Amino acid sequence: MTRVLVTGGAGFIGSEFVRSMLRTRPLDRVTVFDKLTYSGVRQNLAEVADHPRFSFVLGDICDPVAVDQVMAGQDAVVNFAAESHVDRSIRGAEDFVRTNVMGTQVLLDAALRHRVGRFVQVSTDEVYGSIDRGSWTERQPLAPNSPYAASKAGADLLALACHRTHGLDVVVTRCSNNYGPYQFPEKVIPLFTTRLLNGRSVPLYGDGRNVRDWLHVQDHGRALALVLDRGRAGEVYHIGGGTEISNRELTDLLLTALDADPGLVERVPDRKGHDRRYSLDTEKIRTELGFEPRIPFTDGLAQTISWYRDHRDWWEPLLERAALE
Repeated sequence: MTRVLVTGGAGFIGSEFVRSMLRTRPLDRVTVFDKLTYSGVRQNLAEVADHPRFSFVLGDICDPVAVDQVMAGQDAVVNFAAESHVDRSIRGAEDFVRTNVMGTQVLLDAALRHRVGRFVQVSTDEVYGSIDRGSWTERQPLAPNSPYAASKAGADLLALACHRTHGLDVVVTRCSNNYGPYQFPEKVIPLFTTRLLNGRSVPLYGDGRNVRDWLHVQDHGRALALVLDRGRAGEVYHIGGGTEISNRELTDLLLTALDADPGLVERVPDRKGHDRRYSLDTEKIRTELGFEPRIPFTDGLAQTISWYRDHRDWWEPLLERAALE
């Protein structure tokens, strides 16, 4: 039996990983450690709340005492806990540095003390900055442009340094933009979907030509399970979805799917330091671990829109928390 500590497990990606782990891995015990900040939603774990191999601990990864207590007896850690909204980091970076950098170091220190067998640091393609052509490999130097991305880059470097200095079994993953059910309604797909469902305008930054690669959260969860089991210590793995589209194209897809008036698109001044394009080379995880995304973007987007249409009871109470209304 493997005992896995999932930090930030009440969030969007973390909760999908937890639900999938308990559904597909009958020998694993999963403990979620989450502070339940504005974007941490306990309801995301309702499906597994009574599962005999699941437990939930309320706590902050920046609290060394709480982390030490929950780390005891764990075989592996998967660290999702992070402040992750770029716009919020631009308005104020302190919480991002505290949670993403200092919190990761607290986790690493505790993992060393308790001789944890594997530490998976879940990160983002944003640590690389922006790329006009081609795709980044895992050897690309980090060049973050937002406070959020800089804080994640710092956490990645601390995790890899812990491996090289102390021998902790660390693996870092960097993913492209995720989408799917249970995503907090501040990120672009749930933000635009919920606003259009309410007949409201949607804010499109700049010229709308910023390009992102899209990865369904369920595919991301499968990739992380592979990395947890078979990733090589001290390595970085890219996890991408293989669908690059501009924000303008994404907006048009959402307008069409929701039969919404194109006049609801509101052009707003571009975000400060807005990266033009992200693109990950995913050959390494394909060849070493056999990962391929299974959910085509058109199918996944349609399913996601349908989920938000059918789950107003989940997202409507969150709008005030997100300060979006």
